[in-house]
Amino acid sequence: MSEQNGGGESERTYHVDLMTRVEGEGRFFVHVKDGAVLDARLEIFEAPRFFEGFVRGREPDEVVDIVARICGICPVAYQVSASRAFEAAFGVALPEPVRALRRLLYCGEWIESHALHVFMLHAPDFLGYASAVEMAADHKGLVEQGLRIKKAGNALIEALGGRATHPVSPRVGGFWKAPSKETLRALAGDLARALEETEEATRFVATLDAPDFTPDYVYVALEDGARYPIEAGDRIVVSGREPVDVARWDEVMEEHHVPHSNALQARLKDGTPYLCGPMARLHHHAEKLHPRAAELMREVGLGRSEGNPHRSIVVRCVETVHALAEALDIVAGYAEPEAPAARWEAKAAVGCGASEAPRGLLWHRYAVGADGWVADARIVPPTSQNQARIEDDLRGMAPGLAEMEHGAATELCEQLIRAYDPCISCATHFLDLRIERG
Repeated sequence: MSEQNGGGESERTYHVDLMTRVEGEGRFFVHVKDGAVLDARLEIFEAPRFFEGFVRGREPDEVVDIVARICGICPVAYQVSASRAFEAAFGVALPEPVRALRRLLYCGEWIESHALHVFMLHAPDFLGYASAVEMAADHKGLVEQGLRIKKAGNALIEALGGRATHPVSPRVGGFWKAPSKETLRALAGDLARALEETEEATRFVATLDAPDFTPDYVYVALEDGARYPIEAGDRIVVSGREPVDVARWDEVMEEHHVPHSNALQARLKDGTPYLCGPMARLHHHAEKLHPRAAELMREVGLGRSEGNPHRSIVVRCVETVHALAEALDIVAGYAEPEAPAARWEAKAAVGCGASEAPRGLLWHRYAVGADGWVADARIVPPTSQNQARIEDDLRGMAPGLAEMEHGAATELCEQLIRAYDPCISCATHFLDLRIERG
């Protein structure tokens, strides 16, 4: 940080040079003068992934398998969004038992992903530890609780998907193989225990002190009728605007490059940054929560329009309760489908599909040629859609940084980034804030 004082003026420049343990490289820069932000940038340098190129010339079911490799934490989200896009293109309707299985699989991903973030990545910020490993020395029970909850989600994914990481059973129209009733009911005990432990954890995290920061958000989430959106939804709801069909995502939102980053940023067409993810889902759909999650939400005093990103840890806990409670309901009522997947036939068509990944809206678009192979693909992850919002939050927080001690300013930047649980920086416990004085 450089600081100049003259004529009553104070000028400071912050450089956060390195974010480690992330997919790619990033740094943060802010220039403040007399409390006004002259410049603020979240600079991300991700290695090219090329998945949109990899899937061209592939058959739809191959694509569903390939896109799972985009993320080891939320592969189901990519598989489901891709499947829904092809199903939209080919006019495929899932039988209700198959649709329930897909939702159950996605519940497993919400459980394991939210548990990882809440207990291993975010809780250390509130309790004053650099990592979950250090936190475990004093809070062993809390860390073990998180691991048990995550394990329950992983077991659910493995039972339906064939393995917990990069499942192999999901396909266009459903699954290659449906689990037996006995297989799923064997998981009920661990899911019930995980539900009780998550309720207990929610009560605990709701008491944690969070930095005071409440930006004015535009919330964006899927809409899935009377259900809390998870694996499906045909419309996108946007605060203060008319809902839009999933197929029209790029008529309302757009991705663009910014000079200081290799990562795309998404905004509304008018340039407004927006928020997707747990807080956006709760804002639009709180009344659709499972009764057990809704009651817990009332108990801990969580409002549907939580505006503090640091408090997203509580929202994620409530969503985990929802996913566990709904998973138990689906398991209890499960009847094996006549066929694990709906029949379909590839044709020349274009289809769009979206789902609610743990981190937010995930949108896919595929063009299929007459040969049944993918001719073009486009994938917009939630991290891309939240990056501009993260940058605006950092900009909004910048004036207060000038009044803070070096280490505290670094921690606050890290905490804000981690609150979003972005795939590019979900574990940025080791940001390096370089301060130059002169």
